[in-house]
Amino acid sequence: MSRKFLSTPYLLWIACGTIVPLLVIAYYGLTDRSGAFTAANIKAIFSADHAQALGLSLLLAFISTVICFLLAYPLALILRNSKIGRNGFMVFIFILPMWMNFLLRTMAWQVILEKGGIINTMLTAMHLPPLEIINTPAAIVLGMVYDFLPFMVLPIFNTLMKIDDNIIEAAYDLGATKKNVLFDILLPLSIPGIASGVTMVFVPALTTFVISNMLGGGKILLIGNIIEQEFTTSSNWNLGSGLSLVMMIFIILSMAMLGKLDKDGEGSLI
Repeated sequence: MSRKFLSTPYLLWIACGTIVPLLVIAYYGLTDRSGAFTAANIKAIFSADHAQALGLSLLLAFISTVICFLLAYPLALILRNSKIGRNGFMVFIFILPMWMNFLLRTMAWQVILEKGGIINTMLTAMHLPPLEIINTPAAIVLGMVYDFLPFMVLPIFNTLMKIDDNIIEAAYDLGATKKNVLFDILLPLSIPGIASGVTMVFVPALTTFVISNMLGGGKILLIGNIIEQEFTTSSNWNLGSGLSLVMMIFIILSMAMLGKLDKDGEGSLI
């Protein structure tokens, strides 16, 4: 009973910070401005503008997740096999940028990529044509990769560190090549970390609106931007909540995939 009593503050925090807001979103999403029940707010996702924004969000989130994986897995392998990675110093280096404010990190890329930014200034000094990457989907993907890459590296690294070195040595003793070890041992055993990393990158990349606002210049609307505008600009909480409920479906599917591939929680950061 004492242990259950000690969990009371946590349960109250979850109720006030998670359950109640979700119920409020569900209420607004399933009603109109008069309070009458309607499914129009959810069906609005199929309108041309919303469907296009959702499709672009899915595409950019998918591209960002793939790039993060292609960068994170070799990096996690290097950290696993190096003494620097094993003592935790390099892991600390990857966590360090996460201590900085998210907006500041995104603004830094805005300064770097803009037409008169650092990159174009250097290219101009070398008499090279400037890059016109700001306010494009490429800039948004770059911002997503930079901001969410640590969320892919850490769970994969954590899973790789749990693989017994004796398994790899036994594979080499039996005649396995480095390619065999990578694709037949390391990749299958690190699937929980990969699933966790994919979920932790794909979900925020799908729902973000800050990165697309700052690096897209407001010219590229993702579904997160539309939802944000419905709440702040249009003051249409019902439509914004309805679209948010649709996005929750993707989040639930991602969490279900994670739960299926990582049943023992091996990909967690703890």
